[in-house]
Amino acid sequence: MAIVYPSPPQKDRPLHLDVANSRDAPPAHYIFKIRSFSLLSKASVEKYDSDVFEVGGYKWKLSLYPDGNKVGNGSDHISLYLVLADSSLLQAGSEVNATFSLFLFDQLQDKYLTFQERRVRRFYAMRTEWGIARFIDLKTFKDPNNGYLVSDTCVFGAEIFIIKNEARGVCLSMEEGAVACTHTWKMEKFSGIDTERLDSEAFLAGDYKWKIRLYPKGIGDGKGNSISLFLALADSTTLPPDTKVYTKLAMRIMDQASGAHSQEETYHLFSPSVSVWGWPNFMTLAKLNDQSTKSFLRNGSCIFQAEVTVLGSVSKLA
Repeated sequence: MAIVYPSPPQKDRPLHLDVANSRDAPPAHYIFKIRSFSLLSKASVEKYDSDVFEVGGYKWKLSLYPDGNKVGNGSDHISLYLVLADSSLLQAGSEVNATFSLFLFDQLQDKYLTFQERRVRRFYAMRTEWGIARFIDLKTFKDPNNGYLVSDTCVFGAEIFIIKNEARGVCLSMEEGAVACTHTWKMEKFSGIDTERLDSEAFLAGDYKWKIRLYPKGIGDGKGNSISLFLALADSTTLPPDTKVYTKLAMRIMDQASGAHSQEETYHLFSPSVSVWGWPNFMTLAKLNDQSTKSFLRNGSCIFQAEVTVLGSVSKLA
């Protein structure tokens, strides 16, 4: 027996359907059986709404137009729609995104004709239903040889697959007219320092307070062989939760002889969890203490500099 496909939906409400010839399994979520179907037309029932059923934590129903939805260009067809019936959800201004399939049972072949909506559809207050105005033409439907209406009985169905919105994202807000702020820190008697870590006084850049952090004998990979130089947020607890500061930073050890400063620069997101960034191997101790040039350590003093530009901030999307 050849299966006659329904006409396509109306142009003003296009659906993108995969029409399967048949499948054995019944609809997973809802079955709608009608006995004495012809009496719906005789009773002038324009539209019949099924009982409300629940799928994915939301309430739904099927709306059937036994003689077609005339407004939706469904004359001489059966029109079938899936409707979001959760009034509390609609009043809250929420929405549900879902794909769905509508079914018609072929009682002779014991199989289900399946109409699957391939696109994700948005159900919300302004659009509570999606479906097919020309689900199947009445002539094909009523022909008993096709198996859709047998002994004046027919069976429709629905499956709904909710698209859970679990996407996470952030918003980068760039600062207009970002200005570079420079802080210079001169340390006298540098060679005699026996402290593992030193912090400069706090300075302001882009509404945030910063410090130059120095490890004179190195830390991490630079321990014992290099100067380690970092930029640190002076008080990371002042940052709003889930906020990061997008920063361009340049760190320098000043060349006091020729002006050929030693510099490293990068871009970094500072946050409460990552409030310090820099270079464990900024300069080798051998280079710093090179007596042939005395460029970086001169008369016992060493000069460090930080140039900080706050370019913007990153926060979680609400």
